[in-house]
Amino acid sequence: MAIDFEKLLKNIVEPLVMNPDDVLVKTLSEDDNVITIQLLVHSDDLGRVIGKGGKLAGAIRTICYAGATKEGKRVHIDIDAF
Repeated sequence: MAIDFEKLLKNIVEPLVMNPDDVLVKTLSEDDNVITIQLLVHSDDLGRVIGKGGKLAGAIRTICYAGATKEGKRVHIDIDAF
């Protein structure tokens, strides 16, 4: 069973932000072993998603890395604001 990383990221991030309608998750590329995902949030919510010292962003990435490892893949997540 393949993991839907877009849905996973959206479910993690939406409760954290003040503007959940502005959360956008896109898969930019999916090669044999590497999946690149872009997470876009409202500019006011960027700090909430990154967290103090990047700890929250690191935790989000760790969850996705764990899921990708089970499938034998690697995930690269870009977090940005619009």
